[in-house]
Amino acid sequence: MSSGSPAISRASQALSIARPNPKTVLIAGGAGFLGSSLCEHYLENGDRVICLDNLSTGRFTNIHHLLPHKNFKLVTHDVTQPYSPPGPIDLIYNMACPASPPKYQIDPIHTFKTNVFGACHLLDLARKKGARILQASTSEVYGDPLVSPQREDYHGNVNIQGPRSCYDEGKRAAETLFHDYHAQFGVEVKIARIFNTYGPRMDPGDGRVVSNFIVQALRGDEITVNGDGSQTRSFCYLDDLIDGLVKLMHSPADLVQPVNIGNPGEFTVLELAKIVLDMTGSSSTLSFRDLPQDDPRQRRPDISTAKTLLGWSPQCDLAGGLSRTIPYFAAELSKINAVTASAGQ
Repeated sequence: MSSGSPAISRASQALSIARPNPKTVLIAGGAGFLGSSLCEHYLENGDRVICLDNLSTGRFTNIHHLLPHKNFKLVTHDVTQPYSPPGPIDLIYNMACPASPPKYQIDPIHTFKTNVFGACHLLDLARKKGARILQASTSEVYGDPLVSPQREDYHGNVNIQGPRSCYDEGKRAAETLFHDYHAQFGVEVKIARIFNTYGPRMDPGDGRVVSNFIVQALRGDEITVNGDGSQTRSFCYLDDLIDGLVKLMHSPADLVQPVNIGNPGEFTVLELAKIVLDMTGSSSTLSFRDLPQDDPRQRRPDISTAKTLLGWSPQCDLAGGLSRTIPYFAAELSKINAVTASAGQ
């Protein structure tokens, strides 16, 4: 699947691809930049898609082009409350939760409820409908890891009472629920531990490091680097991530263990800043600020499980992904500037 305009154009057609036995796929958090790409993937595959989103951080602009599609349905709903639509559901993706620290820290209690109550309600729905369900977990379950790269059998180093705990512990609790629903009720579950992902459709005000650096560089603002920038991250391009999620969802039923999905290429935050400056041609300067509490010092996935059991590995390197992402942000900023100028007239 491509996140470029040809895919958007195909997916927005009112007529779907005809194929026998289409599936009904519910994507909670389907208006997010990952969820909306999953919506497109299944529509292009000829399936029916229910996009479930409360639009608190998901963006209507990510899915508005899909509204005319006869196999697409947008339901505005918060997963902290039960949801049970009529008719069959075959696959459920639980992508519902803000992933950006500035966003999920605004209301930490709701973030925790989204992870835990959301998991319970969607697992109950999967059990009722006989659906397979995938949990979008996170590398944050490893906390500030003491080992690198992080393997799925590493139990992590997480602060349960810090500013990131609502998200980190919420995702860990959701994984426990997925494990127990499978063990107790036989629900078919998949757990993807997603590492830093970037690409088109990210919110320019998202607050994550890639979007921050690109937006700051394009605006000519200071590039704000936490700490001395020596902390590392591994950046996975959107299309690779979606490919990994789909492969995991459609893997054999007995693959129920968590699987890391991410790009093992490791960069310091300072290296990322310099790459963005070079690729944007920006004259922005670097500005260093205090490292946030519990900010991980290293983040790098061991993807041996994904390679062996899914036949998956990322195909897009950082430079290639940024070359596709920077023009998207430039276009988004142009829209914002046009609206601001119009409002000022």
